Amino acid sequence: MWNGKKKAVTFSYDDGVTQDRRLVEMMNTYGVKGTFNLNSGTQSYANVWEHPKGLLIHRMNTEGLKELYQGHEIAAHCLTHADLPKYDEETIRNEILEDKKNLEERFGQPVVGMAYPFGTYNDTVVDIARACGIRYSRTVERTGNFGIPEEPLTLNPTCHHNDADVMDLIDRFLASDSEEPQLFYLWGHSYEFDVDQNWDRMEEILKKLSGHDEIFYGTNREVLFGE
Repeated sequence: MWNGKKKAVTFSYDDGVTQDRRLVEMMNTYGVKGTFNLNSGTQSYANVWEHPKGLLIHRMNTEGLKELYQGHEIAAHCLTHADLPKYDEETIRNEILEDKKNLEERFGQPVVGMAYPFGTYNDTVVDIARACGIRYSRTVERTGNFGIPEEPLTLNPTCHHNDADVMDLIDRFLASDSEEPQLFYLWGHSYEFDVDQNWDRMEEILKKLSGHDEIFYGTNREVLFGE
């Protein structure tokens, strides 16, 4: 499935914020790949909000992002980060399809993936995403395991990087000798490392997960579809 390997690791990070620069540098250093889910309608440094802990969080300007994310996958996160189930079908379609089109034009790569803003979705949202050409979409509902998702359009990650048991899960994953394919799927927002002042946590995660010859390191698209 993964060049003959039975284990794979992938990452998924949202919102195109300034902290992605540091995260991408770390991921490149450790030789891992990820998928970055962007809102093309709000991709500007002027788009800023204040975290409850007081940190001002900025999205990045679009210039230079193609070079920054080179080697990684770009996926949709909806045009304006809308809470999709709250809207009519026309608006849902516009949020997904226009984001997809914009990102394909800006990054010169097909966009087949998405992460649901706020992790919210329903059957209507899933059906519209599929009709827009989205082949997989990540939720925020952790599984705590390493199975391959049966329905890629409701893709539940293994865990968030701040989950209390993330290191134990990594140890379990590395020790597993299952004959079935095993996928470790980590997600989050890079600004959380500044909010929580725990970039060292991601450093430890990357050290533990990287550098194993028996593991395939790929983007979400690569680990799900082998392409």
